[in-house]
Amino acid sequence: MNEHVADRALPDPQEPWPAEGASLDLITEVLAKRLESCAILLDIDGTLLDLARTPREVWVPPGLAATLHALHGRTKGALALVSGRSLNDIDLIFAPDRFPGVGGHGAEMRLSTESEAVATHAPPLDPELKRRLAAIARLSPGILLEDKGYSLALHYRLAPHAERAIYEAVSLIRADLPSAAIEVLPGKCVCEIKQAGFDKASGVREVMRHEPFSGRRPIFIGDDVTDESVFAIMPELGGLAFSVGRHAARVAGHFDEPRDVRSWLKCLTDGKALA
Repeated sequence: MNEHVADRALPDPQEPWPAEGASLDLITEVLAKRLESCAILLDIDGTLLDLARTPREVWVPPGLAATLHALHGRTKGALALVSGRSLNDIDLIFAPDRFPGVGGHGAEMRLSTESEAVATHAPPLDPELKRRLAAIARLSPGILLEDKGYSLALHYRLAPHAERAIYEAVSLIRADLPSAAIEVLPGKCVCEIKQAGFDKASGVREVMRHEPFSGRRPIFIGDDVTDESVFAIMPELGGLAFSVGRHAARVAGHFDEPRDVRSWLKCLTDGKALA
């Protein structure tokens, strides 16, 4: 890939940057002035978009696409959506708009709005293992199965009583296949299973090795357990992380809910202070 710039230096540590423990108001003020040197990396479900009863029921609020386009322009293309969803699924949600992204928990990425998705050498789930895991959905009405290609998710928001039974069934399958290199990702009313060896952090690291993201300070916002791997690598990349809905370790601040994230991003693009 001709955008590959693995040897590019990290951001200049001497440039003005919020100190550890800085208030969100100060961080906002500094970032609004330095967006051109940042890379904006955003989780989707529970961060940009409000959670819904089912994965297919999420929707993009009015004004969000315009804010994302503005950020994409201010950062000269260094904006990416980072999700467990596939890039195809992300495109359907935001259609007709299209953005760079990291999909499938780091299994695929797209570096620009014009380029196609490329795999990051992440191994897909074994078809037989996927079939056995899919059968868990029969445990109770309301368990929704989502095949993401590189992973399989069991949603139980409509069947919260089935949580324990789902995790016990997954544990039994793992015990029956001790050599299978798989990971279980607990989330908000979802149990997701994927091959080991890649995650959102590995996807973000890969994106940050390429133009237009390389050499910039990443700003990442996420809400779930699967986002914690990205929180952890922000210091080494010279960036900042923010959590949504909870106070998480290794973050510079947090937002109460997605609408607060959307308002903050608009403040950045408008160069305004938080209300």
